Amino acid sequence: MTERRATDSLAFLATCPKGLELLVSDELAALGATPGKTTLAGVHFQADLETAYRACLWSRLANRVVLCLVREEGIETPDQLRAATAGVAWGEHLPRGATLAVDFHGRSTEIRHTRFGAQTVKDGVVDRLQADGLPRPNVDTRQPDLRLYAHLHRGRLTLGIDFAGDSLHRRGYRRDVGHAPLKENLAAALLIRAGWPERAREGQPLVDPLCGAGTLLIEAAMMAADMAPNLNRERFGFQGWAGHEKACWQEVKREAEARASIGRKRCRCRIHGFDQSPPALSSAKANAMRAGIPALITLKGASLTELTRPEDLDPEAKGLVITNPPYGERLGELPELVGLYADLGERARQAFPGWRLALFTGNPDLGHRTGLRAHKQYSLKNGPLDAKLLLMDVPEAAQGDGEGEPAVSAPPPRSEGAQMFANRLIKNRKRLKKWLKRSGETCYRLYDADMPEYALAIDVYGDHVHVQEYAPPKSIDAGQAQKRLFEALAVIPEELEVDASRVVVKRRERQSGRAQYQKQAASGERFEVQEGKARVWVNLRDYLDTGLFLDHRPVRRMLGEMARGKRFLNLFCYTATATVQAALGGASDSVSVDLSNTYLDWARDNFALNRLDPSRHRVVRDDCFQWLETAGVHFDLIFMDPPTFSNSKKMADTLDVQRDHGRLVRLAMARLAPGGTLVFSNNQRRFKLDAELAQAYAVEDISAKTFDPDFNRRPDLHHVFLIRHREEGQTA
Repeated sequence: MTERRATDSLAFLATCPKGLELLVSDELAALGATPGKTTLAGVHFQADLETAYRACLWSRLANRVVLCLVREEGIETPDQLRAATAGVAWGEHLPRGATLAVDFHGRSTEIRHTRFGAQTVKDGVVDRLQADGLPRPNVDTRQPDLRLYAHLHRGRLTLGIDFAGDSLHRRGYRRDVGHAPLKENLAAALLIRAGWPERAREGQPLVDPLCGAGTLLIEAAMMAADMAPNLNRERFGFQGWAGHEKACWQEVKREAEARASIGRKRCRCRIHGFDQSPPALSSAKANAMRAGIPALITLKGASLTELTRPEDLDPEAKGLVITNPPYGERLGELPELVGLYADLGERARQAFPGWRLALFTGNPDLGHRTGLRAHKQYSLKNGPLDAKLLLMDVPEAAQGDGEGEPAVSAPPPRSEGAQMFANRLIKNRKRLKKWLKRSGETCYRLYDADMPEYALAIDVYGDHVHVQEYAPPKSIDAGQAQKRLFEALAVIPEELEVDASRVVVKRRERQSGRAQYQKQAASGERFEVQEGKARVWVNLRDYLDTGLFLDHRPVRRMLGEMARGKRFLNLFCYTATATVQAALGGASDSVSVDLSNTYLDWARDNFALNRLDPSRHRVVRDDCFQWLETAGVHFDLIFMDPPTFSNSKKMADTLDVQRDHGRLVRLAMARLAPGGTLVFSNNQRRFKLDAELAQAYAVEDISAKTFDPDFNRRPDLHHVFLIRHREEGQTA
């Protein structure tokens, strides 16, 4: 075996999250290493064994520290990879009887799977051991004695011993992670970018108003206490390496333990965390205990709107507010978050004037809702998500009123556009007020892209609000459209006097097939609303549409008035709200046909809610074309509202309402009893009725009569026709 001394310089690679490479390079230099080339998500460096141990123990940013044994170009084939691996004298690194695992990353034209790459590296290790007359190792992928790291990219192979053994971001203190936690090394990077190490040395305070499981607080406390982040780690990868210098390692660890003991006693920083979730605070407390710094952190239950300056802080003290609030990976989460970020800015101005606010978010536009200007931004990755750290200086408090009372900081004023949007909502509410009082309707459209800059449809469902954003054309700047959406979402709860949690937002784009019926979420959050005599279940979150097409309200009302004593057929019934109105209007019995089990179940629930007899009011799952072709019964009143277009897999063919409505109407008329009426409607804006239908039947276009005041701005939103059989002798 080659003699190696602890002072020999060795080649290493520190891997890290993307975007942290320069910070890692600086950190390694501070630990005594000599940084070299920086690559994507990695830094090469030279260090002796003692410094490498210190890097494993003290690096707050790296994922792994790898002792590089092979750095070779031109590796493309499995044979080349196996031969390069076999070129290492593995007997000098792998103790007899030790178990082995290989972590392989990357690919080539012939090595396309990481498992195959790992197997090839393992085969190369075995080849060399057997050539040297040594026994082959056992493989243990879960807890090996020695873990190899192999990375292949564009023919360049990096192969070595993983000194960490497991990613260094796993400090060991976090078993209760809470919801969507930051990785520990990313939290440390945020703190470093926010200038916390320097502030900690000065004894400044730190506050996280949305602390969750406490990762930012714990990493901050360990920095303030001069505590090595991996001091409590049970095992490192180098401890299973044949070249491990135990005495050297013990000395490095003892030094760190001594520094931590002194640092905890000398720490002058006040570190406070707030959260309104009791489980999150419980997790934070347990994590701080395991990290060994519970006395340095004060935790308190409080919502963001209740946030105040901690009482134990010097009134003159200036510090750091740092937090990682939710940032709405899904559009539907935005309404509450717009208010949350605005609250964060307001509380920062009132409770922490003169402090720095460090805000980590995957949605920088939300960050602007704080009303504070970011003087510096850092782009980082939070897992697969692009995110930014925004650094904002909270302005000093304004002068008081001269009587000992400090001035209250006001939130930033609305933009001119946002105020115009708010004025339009107020105007529309006033316009609809008398009609709503007279009709008793609780579900209605309040705003429909009245202002092109705010291209939204806003529907009120009792004490809930459903917001649909029309996708902006490519000519509109996406950032500007996002800004206006956030302005609108800030205005809506305030002007409509609803809680932001009851505002749901979706994006409305041109749909193909049955996309309007496809599930978008799985909240299961449905609630009951009233329409005339009918009680109806709606779900604002889980589908593009809500279960109740508001523009067809007058049509459903008309069906209820026409239905007394009649047999009713509802084709393409959706959630069968038209059937409910017809049944409550006195229909003797009904059949409702649709292809979707989901919506037929919804229809049954609507029937149950209105206590309709299921033996008289049936639902049928079938293709409406096929059902009409085979049905042997007649109906006095038929309602047919097909989708504009559908290519459902459950259908034998596609449906285009403009192309196919003639056939559909004829099939429906074959099921219409003498003296009966077919009510045919659709939402194809440019729809033209087949002229031959007007020759064959008595057709009346009643579209203009089927809009209540909340939809009269869009006379082409839907088309409605009454179609009857011609009486004998009647001509077109």
